[in-house]
Amino acid sequence: MKNAINREIPDFIKGIGKIEPYSGAWTKLKKGWMDEITIPPPNKAKLPHQTKLTATLEEAIKKTNPHDGMTVSFHHHLRNGDLILVAAINILAKLGIKNIMLASSSLNESHSSIMKYLHDGTITRIWTSGLRGDMGQAVSEGALDLPITIHSHGGRVRAIHTGKISLDLTIIAASAADEEGNATGAIGKSAFGSLGYSYIDMRYAKQVIVVTDNLVEYPCYPLSIPQNFVDYVVAVESIGDASKIATGTTRITKSPMDLRIAKLAADVIEHSGLFVPGFSFQVGAGGASLAVAKFIREKMLKKELRGSFLLGGVTSYCVEMLEEGLFRAIFDVQSFDAAVSRSLYENNNHIEIPAALYANPFNCGCMTNKLDIVVLGALEVDVDFNINVITGSGGYIRGASGGHSDTASGAQLTVVVCPSIRGRIATIAKRVETVVTPGETVDVVVTERGICVNPLKPELEENLIKAGLNVRKIEDLQKEVEKIVGKPNVVEYTDKIVGLVEYRDGTVIDVIRQVKKN
Repeated sequence: MKNAINREIPDFIKGIGKIEPYSGAWTKLKKGWMDEITIPPPNKAKLPHQTKLTATLEEAIKKTNPHDGMTVSFHHHLRNGDLILVAAINILAKLGIKNIMLASSSLNESHSSIMKYLHDGTITRIWTSGLRGDMGQAVSEGALDLPITIHSHGGRVRAIHTGKISLDLTIIAASAADEEGNATGAIGKSAFGSLGYSYIDMRYAKQVIVVTDNLVEYPCYPLSIPQNFVDYVVAVESIGDASKIATGTTRITKSPMDLRIAKLAADVIEHSGLFVPGFSFQVGAGGASLAVAKFIREKMLKKELRGSFLLGGVTSYCVEMLEEGLFRAIFDVQSFDAAVSRSLYENNNHIEIPAALYANPFNCGCMTNKLDIVVLGALEVDVDFNINVITGSGGYIRGASGGHSDTASGAQLTVVVCPSIRGRIATIAKRVETVVTPGETVDVVVTERGICVNPLKPELEENLIKAGLNVRKIEDLQKEVEKIVGKPNVVEYTDKIVGLVEYRDGTVIDVIRQVKKN
């Protein structure tokens, strides 16, 4: 069958079940959620003064009674600096546990060493917002019998609430914790900032282990993870290297071209009609999109403009704008820079929030619904404004859905920034390899060759033309770029589906097929 954006979606996959096709960005939201199943969190109890401390991570894992077919989850706040996921999976493999469903909020290159477990039956399913490096390649080439599920950050919360992800064990790396499991990511030698993606796991997992390299005197504060959800506590030498958070997609660009694009995007925002007192703002992962904050800051200072709140992945630029009084508050679900942790600890207006409050569509007021402007990156954009942030030009999984579709669906102005050509490959395509964010939620695409406005926003296009900006039709830009680099090679796939891309409401917006190796 074909979904609402004309992508072929199977109606049933053996081992997965019935597939619900994407029907529109807000279609299910308008219907409400009364017919959706909601799973209650588990009941727990501990006897008075019963210790939670265990000598090793292996001992703690053994106490949770691991079993074949279990689902185990992790957070990715330490990104490429994380050491705990690999250590835990190695222990489970050593214990002979098979058929694990891995439900990490995202997976990075630092986790590549567990790729061997995709081949020996240890890990047989994956739910995640992103997959990179060797693991992305292995999955793309068919390493798993069942397709992985790519979800958004808000979609992950929804999936846990509805029982599509049923957590047996969650392991939470914390930069400080006490003997009862009260924990934070804001202080300690490995401080990484917000623990926003762990809240839902903490509440719904049958067993919760907190791992820290900074065991502090009771009570630990600020309180990100409270003790009443924690079963065991482990002190280790190191949970990871927080200096590796700001790498790759979370480092502000120094590229002259990307900085030019970021400046153009800031000009678009300035003349959009939404750059007004009290506006709210978010920049997503990606060097150019993060750099937009720098230029917005300069414009706000020049105009003496004060905004409402900053949202999402938070960098030191965001903290500077808060401290300068340019915004009243930061709502921080994930810190893109380890230096942010100081602000989170010291500033009452820098507020740590869970992923549910950030982006879950299954509630009465996620923060993305109150967002005025968001700036996002892209691997590819097509002439229908659909966005791909998951697969590269060769069809291999190499990116993350993250909060891309969540923020785009809620913001009044969604600005996507990308170069028109990346490494001799066109970024503006007739048809993207994989759709993550539907074009109906994207308002404008900014490249170094011009600015393309979605036809659904004629007033925005008129504003930008009046401001003297280089506004172009996306079809014309696509043809121009194709003349420069030539038509792209057609990626050959097998019939095997290796990935399902869920929209934030749980419908399937696209599938990823196995890359055919020559």
